[in-house]
Amino acid sequence: MTKENVQGAGEEEQQAQSKKALKKQQKEAEKAAKKAEKQAKLAAEQQEADEDDFAKDRYGICPMVQSQQKLDRALVRVQDLTPEKAEQQIWVRARIHTSRAKGKQCFLVLRHQQFTVQALLAVGDRASKQMVKFAANLTKESIIDVEAVVKKVEQKIESCSQQDVELHVERIFVISQSEARLPLQLEDAVRPEGEGDEEGRATVNQDTRLDNRVIDLRTTTSQAIFRLQSGVCQLFRDTLINKGFVEIQTPKIISAASEGGANVFTVSYFKTSAYLAQSPQLYKQMCICADFDKVFCVGPVFRAEDSNTHRHLTEFVGLDIEMAFNYHYHEVIDSITDTMVQIFKGLRDRLQTEIQTVNKQYPSEPFKFLEPTLRLEYKEAVAMLKAAGVEMGDEEDLSTPNEKLLGRLVKEKYDTDFYVLDKYPLAVRPFYTMPDPNNPKYSNSYDMFMRGEEILSGAQRIHDAQLLTERAMHHSIDLEKIKAYIDSFRYGAPPHAGGGIGLERVTMLYLGLHNVRQTSMFPRDPKRLTP
Repeated sequence: MTKENVQGAGEEEQQAQSKKALKKQQKEAEKAAKKAEKQAKLAAEQQEADEDDFAKDRYGICPMVQSQQKLDRALVRVQDLTPEKAEQQIWVRARIHTSRAKGKQCFLVLRHQQFTVQALLAVGDRASKQMVKFAANLTKESIIDVEAVVKKVEQKIESCSQQDVELHVERIFVISQSEARLPLQLEDAVRPEGEGDEEGRATVNQDTRLDNRVIDLRTTTSQAIFRLQSGVCQLFRDTLINKGFVEIQTPKIISAASEGGANVFTVSYFKTSAYLAQSPQLYKQMCICADFDKVFCVGPVFRAEDSNTHRHLTEFVGLDIEMAFNYHYHEVIDSITDTMVQIFKGLRDRLQTEIQTVNKQYPSEPFKFLEPTLRLEYKEAVAMLKAAGVEMGDEEDLSTPNEKLLGRLVKEKYDTDFYVLDKYPLAVRPFYTMPDPNNPKYSNSYDMFMRGEEILSGAQRIHDAQLLTERAMHHSIDLEKIKAYIDSFRYGAPPHAGGGIGLERVTMLYLGLHNVRQTSMFPRDPKRLTP
């Protein structure tokens, strides 16, 4: 190829390239013009919409509440929205549980705690198109204030707790906006297990719940569980105070393992070590020796046990009782069982809404109890188990499966979910347990059971320093480590007995739930230290 030919071909290529670039520039210019036109059109539409939006002062996002003003405005709770309030104009603050836009309407379900109500916005003389669109685009879990008229409905709204009314919204303002992406969906978190499997709808597993506990605690089920648990504490306190008990507070940082056991958490304490209390027992007993007669305390208890079961936690709330008696430790059993019965009655009579809410997700039989409470002796229990085919020795401790089986046998025979097992073999109880005066192989000790699971362990305590020393030596316990405990009984000690109850277990078993983590607000177990 000649020099001229090469040059000509190069020029042609350059021309083709510049044509391409020109075309590209033209295309980009057209694109930009179209974009500008579109933006101008949108801006014009927006301006027109703003001018046409007669309801623009009736909705929006409020500035952050920094206590700028005191409004003389009463807010009505969702649970108080009943047909009696029909045709009243009210303000409500709630979360957006769900929203659904349909043509010129938007349906919201508003939720506060365990209660929900349907709200409706429709294009009309009180709400513009823009207002309905604004409401439809609000993120779930945002907190809003709405002004609305309460309307009776002809057909019950089955999906809400407030089934007889709905709200016709006239104003809607966002108080706190939620991020659009939630770590879990609340409707998934309250779905009964097994339901929705065939439609491929999700349920939420326990770790996801606990990792996102703040969201999980908002569910109607969680709200009901922890309100019922609060009821257990209140009824426990009220009943005991009415019986003449004194509430005490005991230290949780102690110098030696409280029960002489190894399952304690060690904490550094300045230049030495201390332990987290496994039980307030020593201090309860000291108070009895100090003539308080009847004491109780509610507080955390720590167990350094690597137990990854459905009913063990490393930190739980102990409801502890200790009481001096006159002649027989059954006086104390009667006092504790009556307290439990008062709790069961109070929950049944005062917290039926909460019980029904939990039952929707976790169905269970209503909790049954007798008055007076059934009390069986350990020997009777062993005989019942042997008759059912269980092979066990007379002085053998009950295994968890045997406890559950015994619970079923007792339910069949006596129709109760709550009973006391008395007179345990001495060999399976701690060193401070008073031996049975009539049979040294047994002891004045007892456990209480709900639905076949132990919720309280208790006994008459040895209140004589000499006998306590002998029993400690029999158990090979270092006397130096429990010297302060033994010394408490050297200056005259009344006969006394007591026991400790696990709050989370009582709540779990009363409601027929299957995991203690469901009834611990922020559970601690060997694998979980957060949140």
